[in-house]
Amino acid sequence: MAKRSAPEVNAGSMADIAFLLLIFFLVTTTIETDSGISRKLPPWQPEDVEPPIIKQRNIFTVQVNSNNELLVEDEEMELSELREAAVEFLDNGAGTGDEACSFCQGPKDPNSSVNPQKAIISLQNNRGTEYGTYIAVQNELVAAYNQLRDREAQRMYGMTFTQMEKNFNDPQFTGDKDALKEKINVIQDMIPQKLSEAEPKS
Repeated sequence: MAKRSAPEVNAGSMADIAFLLLIFFLVTTTIETDSGISRKLPPWQPEDVEPPIIKQRNIFTVQVNSNNELLVEDEEMELSELREAAVEFLDNGAGTGDEACSFCQGPKDPNSSVNPQKAIISLQNNRGTEYGTYIAVQNELVAAYNQLRDREAQRMYGMTFTQMEKNFNDPQFTGDKDALKEKINVIQDMIPQKLSEAEPKS
């Protein structure tokens, strides 16, 4: 009796289907990207350069403990009050002479900052601080800077600082980006974002 040959399976179409499925998943799948906090690192300094002397009145201390509680200038504070307190510190304007602030509208408390260019916000977290609280505190402090920048940009140029940055980063913006960049730099020089993070406590 003659042997019958086994029928062959054409695998060519299977490879085509697998290739099409692979392309389909590559095209339709969205890859999540990590988002972070935008920060500009300070320029590198040689080790033999002595750090500048900073007056204690120009430092606004914010501490977050392991229970996510805020201690601002050695006093307990709610997160909802942090932005206003930071704005009051930055906008205090107690400086005189070369340290005077011509645009500050604060109470000019002699125990608080002399002007926004000298003011530093120092943030220190605990290693047990929740990440959500850390981000929320960062957002409130950055919002304090943006609030003052918006006010001064509106006064000087008739447009908020936030809108100026949005226009500058918009690829479809048809205005003069060089002039816009100069205005942004002026506001940033007036109110520099000096947010210092100390090493977290255990």
